[in-house]
Amino acid sequence: MTTTIYWISTALTALGMLFSAYAYLMKPELKEAFAHMGFPDFFRVELAVAKIIGVALLVLPVGMRWKEWAYAGFTIVFISALIAHVASGDGIGQIAAPVVFLAILMVSYFSLKNRN
Repeated sequence: MTTTIYWISTALTALGMLFSAYAYLMKPELKEAFAHMGFPDFFRVELAVAKIIGVALLVLPVGMRWKEWAYAGFTIVFISALIAHVASGDGIGQIAAPVVFLAILMVSYFSLKNRN
């Protein structure tokens, strides 16, 4: 059961991060959203690349140390996104999304730890 929970939560995290990386690179409205929050344009591209690398580390058979770096990185991304959306005065939808993804990420992490 723990393995199933791990793979479902990891897949949800991976799909969410891949979708957001794609959107960061391809959707003009997200370019505007980054500007709205006061971030330089290169940060949007840098974050997209980091998310792709993080997803690879989560789903590929790499050592636990690499996976823990990915979990730490995504945790920082989600907390930073929450702070950025609150500070920018964004609506509850933008504020809730990083909290939901952080919760799913934590389920993935703790179910991975319980699997081993």
